[in-house]
Parts: sequence; C-alpha cells; structure tokens
Amino acid sequence: MGAVGLISLVIAVLAVLFGERVVNFRKKTLASRELVQNHLPNCVALKNMDYGSEDITILANGLAFISAGLKYPGMPSSDVTGKIFLLDLQDPRIKPVELRMPRNFDLDSFNPHGISVYTDPSDDTVYLFVVNHPHHKSQVELFKFVEEEFSLLHQKTIKHELLHSVNDIVAVGVDSFYATNDHYFSHEIFKAVVEPLLAQPWANVVYYSPEKVEVVSEGYYFANGINISPDKRHIYVVDLFDHNVHVLERKEDNALAPVKSVAVGSLCDNVEVDPETGGLWLGCHPNGWKAFMFDPKDPPGSEVIHIQNIHSEKPVVTQVYADNGQVIMGSSVAAPYGGKLLIGTVFHKALCCDLK
Repeated sequence: MGAVGLISLVIAVLAVLFGERVVNFRKKTLASRELVQNHLPNCVALKNMDYGSEDITILANGLAFISAGLKYPGMPSSDVTGKIFLLDLQDPRIKPVELRMPRNFDLDSFNPHGISVYTDPSDDTVYLFVVNHPHHKSQVELFKFVEEEFSLLHQKTIKHELLHSVNDIVAVGVDSFYATNDHYFSHEIFKAVVEPLLAQPWANVVYYSPEKVEVVSEGYYFANGINISPDKRHIYVVDLFDHNVHVLERKEDNALAPVKSVAVGSLCDNVEVDPETGGLWLGCHPNGWKAFMFDPKDPPGSEVIHIQNIHSEKPVVTQVYADNGQVIMGSSVAAPYGGKLLIGTVFHKALCCDLK
C-alpha cells in the first residue's frame, strides 16, 4: 500500500471512530427522546429571572437563594454579570430581590454556578457557598448572609488544584464541603469536545476542609448535582450522562462509600432534598442534545423528577413536571417549599408552581 492509500485508510478509520463516538454521545444525551407535556397548576414566571436561575436552595424559614447569570461553555448565556437573588416564599408577592454584594468583591467576573447554605449551630449565622467561574477558572466563594441588610459579606475565596472543574457543592461545616468536578480536564476545548466524545467516567467528588482536601468518590461520566440527607449520613451525587443518582455513605473521616444508584431516565442536573420527607427533587434535561445544540425553533425542554424512599429496596421515581421548551427551557433545579415548587434553569427563566 502506497503512502496515499495509507493516509486514506487512516482517515477512513478515524471517520468511522468519530462517527461511532457521535452516535454514542447522542445516546447519552437522549437525542431521540420526545417529551409529553406534564404541567403543574398555577405556574408563574418569577420576575428578574430572565437570564438563568441555575441553582436554588431554600432555608427552613422559606428564604430561597438563587444563583443567576451563569455562563457555561456550550450553553446560551447573556452579557449580564452574575447575581445572587433572595426570594421569600412566605411573602405572597413571590418576587426575588437581588442581594447586595460587598465592594471588595470582583463583580465584573462573577459567574455563579452551584450553591449551598450552612447554618452555624453555635450562633445561627447563615453562610452561602457559591461555585464561581471567573475567567473560565473554578473556585468557591464563601459569604456570610446578613438578612436585615439583604446583603452578602465575602469571607474568602477557596482555590485548590483538586477543585479544577467544580459544578455543585454541599456545605457540611463553616468552611468545609463536598464538591463535584464535572470534567477531568481544565482546558475548555478538552472539556467541550474531547471528553464528551471519549465518554469516560473520569469525573469525581472532592472533600474540602482547611485541614484536608482529597478525592472521595470517582467513576462518574459527568458529576453534577450534590446534596446531603437530612440526618447527614448520606451524600447524593447526580451523574448527568449516566442518567442516575448515586447514594454514598459518609464515614467518620468524611470519606464516601458507595451504597447504590437509582436510574432517573433523564439528564438530571441539581438535586434538592426535602428536609421533612428526605425526598429528592431533581431539575433535569429530558433531551440533552437539544440543550447542547441550542435551536430556538426546537428548544430544549424541562423536566422535574421526584425520588421517594431512595434508601428502600424499591425507590419511587416520578415525573412531576415536563415541558417541551415552550414554557421553560433547560431546567437545572427543582426546590419544594410549603406546597410550592421552584423550577430554575441554566439560562432561561424560573417558575413558581403549585404542587398537586
């Protein structure tokens, strides 16, 4: 075989391999899935939430923190800088208010992603942990919430080589947390192109404290949402591309041991936990291909999945809400409180619905 023939053969083999990888990626993103509408009653779009509400977490008193304005590679975004909103679910007006940020904080590059709150049992101080991606980097911002002033006081920025591609976070102390890395690589080209095509389970979960930082769980295709059980004994990790939720047991040294996984049939994003029932609520992308290949004429849909009795032999997985993108696009989180359900999105608006 001559040089030209060899080159042609190599190109043909590479084309076949690339085609197989694309087919595999389409399967993982559920590209052929069609959604049947399943709406909740009395859904109202939240004001001020026109450029995303990627993550939402709610305190016991009904105060909901919302991260807005995420600029995530491969997804639509606006030029508006990132913000944190507060919504009082006890207030019938249901209107989010932008929290005032400190002057010593770089607001121009603020790019908030996953969030988590921790209430210090010694003095009831509320701390807000925010995953931040300034200039495509990955770090965690720690704020103290001052309710009477509707403001956040910046405490510190946390960086570490193991926190290289953080997606979501769950706080377990005043300055300690578990975080998911959704990618293995840090470079945007490798994250956006190489990893999806290779589709290898290289993502992981990291435990961080001032004394110790270590990988405590690995083997995920895309480690996304993370949260903790009401009794603090288990951690839940969502694997977006593997369409399941992993249940992990916390050890005394904060290591995590796998217990089980539960299939959800969708590309689920963030996970919230009902403090009373222990039920899991997930904002999901029913067809991830549409989200990645965004076409306003054929928009990505939204889906909310509820998991009851996840620690039993037969967890109950229920679709609570579904929309084909005509009402709300790219749902990323679902958070219940007092008979209401907040549904947030990566780049679109947010809804407040009545639960049936």
